[in-house]
Amino acid sequence: MSRLVADSSALVSLGIAVSNDPDPLSICLAQYDVVVPTAVIEELRDIASYDDVHGRAATTVFDQEDTLETRSVDLDTEFPLDDGENAAVTLANELDAALFLCDEFNQLGLIHASLADTRLVTTPTLLSVLVRTEQLSAADARMLLDEISDARSWDANSYVQRARSLLEES
Repeated sequence: MSRLVADSSALVSLGIAVSNDPDPLSICLAQYDVVVPTAVIEELRDIASYDDVHGRAATTVFDQEDTLETRSVDLDTEFPLDDGENAAVTLANELDAALFLCDEFNQLGLIHASLADTRLVTTPTLLSVLVRTEQLSAADARMLLDEISDARSWDANSYVQRARSLLEES
């Protein structure tokens, strides 16, 4: 099973759509060995304290916490991202993880450049991978992306629009 390090942003994205069948969080947890830094768990705990769609999504991720491997890492205080992304990038590099799942679209260039041999994927990309590996139909992936995009206010994001158009071609 491939190792995937996840940031809180992507876990929240996957957690938004768990009321659906198929459930993208469960599929991800079944397909990958998901590892998160303790800083991400702390961020999820903070997000879960809110009574909104993101708080409920973070709570849903906590309901699956026993399927996540949690590790501590030393933070690079000079790294210009928040503690969760900082720790997740560090952990992905330390573990030589196959994938780093992150939805910080405004920082993708910096995150990509900071990863040694780990492939950066976002939730829209992960949905595409799940279509290619026949874990999801293209129609289900489009429906999930639409639901996540609505909740995360991604409608104007060109990266997400491109991912949506690729799913429509599937």
